[in-house]
Amino acid sequence: MIQLYHVSKSYSNYQALTDISLRVEKGEFLYITGPSGAGKTTLLNIVFCGVKADQGQIIVNGKNILKLKDSDIPYYRREIGVVFQDFKLLPKKTVAENIAFAQRVIGVGNKEIKKRVWMLLKMVGLSHKKDTFPLRLSGGEQQRVAIARALINEPQIILADEPTGNLDYDISMEIMKLFEDSNTKGATIIVATHNREILKNFPHRIVKLNQGRVVTE
Repeated sequence: MIQLYHVSKSYSNYQALTDISLRVEKGEFLYITGPSGAGKTTLLNIVFCGVKADQGQIIVNGKNILKLKDSDIPYYRREIGVVFQDFKLLPKKTVAENIAFAQRVIGVGNKEIKKRVWMLLKMVGLSHKKDTFPLRLSGGEQQRVAIARALINEPQIILADEPTGNLDYDISMEIMKLFEDSNTKGATIIVATHNREILKNFPHRIVKLNQGRVVTE
């Protein structure tokens, strides 16, 4: 499903990733852990084509994504749901409109969009905030909107960067159950986290990074 071969990435004088080789099977649930600055976010961004690796190969669903044309990247991303650490919500769209946006991009009809949005709003506990704009939400509420948006298209791959970072314990457990449910339905999940409660309550394979290198599995 996802294969990285000797992948490296640097920013100016900062080496973010060094010689990363990693294989994630179809339908697997994988945690990427490590201290701040270990390279977790960069690794997810490379798989998402948010940034481009300097060296190596990355094969996703049989495609070498480092060879994708810029015009092909939006179509590749349709297979991926992403929860960004900084949310990336559209400030002039309501909660419901932010969640619906991912479906409108791929041409889903209005009736189906309304049905899916309402279902996701209930799942993340935000049905009462559907007409609220992001800047009027708490950090935890914005996080839940981002998670709902990532899940709405039932993507093959879900990448989540510290998805419970702004959430309390109970909400964190509920959010992880959503990821578990998606994984049960066949989605491949990669979660970057340092939350030990998540690792304990939802055990899966763990890859640990430190200073841009894989140090243990």
